[in-house]
Amino acid sequence: MSKGPITSTSAGGIQVRNVVKRFTIQGTPTPVLDQVNVDCPPGSFTALIGPSGCGKSTLLRLVAGLETQEEGEVSIDGLPPQKIQPSGRLGIAFQDAALLPWRSVFDNVALPLQVLGRSVEKHREQIDELIELVGLSRFRDARPGQLSGGMRQRVAIARSLVSDPEFLLLDEPFGALDQILRRTMNLELQRIWKNSGATTLLVTHGIDEAVFLADQIVVMHARPGRVAKVIKVDFPRPRQESLFSDPKFHELCDEVAFHLHAQNSAGEEDA
Repeated sequence: MSKGPITSTSAGGIQVRNVVKRFTIQGTPTPVLDQVNVDCPPGSFTALIGPSGCGKSTLLRLVAGLETQEEGEVSIDGLPPQKIQPSGRLGIAFQDAALLPWRSVFDNVALPLQVLGRSVEKHREQIDELIELVGLSRFRDARPGQLSGGMRQRVAIARSLVSDPEFLLLDEPFGALDQILRRTMNLELQRIWKNSGATTLLVTHGIDEAVFLADQIVVMHARPGRVAKVIKVDFPRPRQESLFSDPKFHELCDEVAFHLHAQNSAGEEDA
């Protein structure tokens, strides 16, 4: 099932080349990411998975242009992330939905358009279509406090898509949800991603989530953060819920777990 990394033939995707990132801890520069390379082809879905502290969320923030690296290059469609941000071509959703509590679902989804200086009135139909896409049309005028955790996450995903982004970055958007709701949201996310066509990079701790959603899985190791293995996922799309019980699905989950366990074993030896 695993055949190595997918290689992009176009500059239209996300590229991370030889990236080094350091944090200063008690006055000492400490490497968080060391010579990291990731290639996300246009329209693909890539999952980053690894132990806590491996730098996967830091890597996502570098791709988002929220932090800068000491060495190497990060590019989106051949440009630095900071040049992509103002165009609205980049959508981001984090584990915390971070909705404004005084705004309705509609107004929370519309927020990025206001930040970009676009007319909400002109995009009203698009906003309503996104709210329908994430299954919340009945809650269009509800406040975040009236929604469940899963519903708030769906609002956050709709908000990340409202500028019609070509690139979507997701940092454990379902990390706080229970397993049943998380699986439901995995099915929702696959549908949303298929409709948007966005090149997507997902940070997750869930092996089954990564295998179900991704075209390729980047397994990271820690101390310092680095890419240990890139595993291609060949299951046809759209993927049905029945895939979760397929023996081949579990074989691939076991393969991902093996490479994660190799990191844990190495960490114990180094400790």
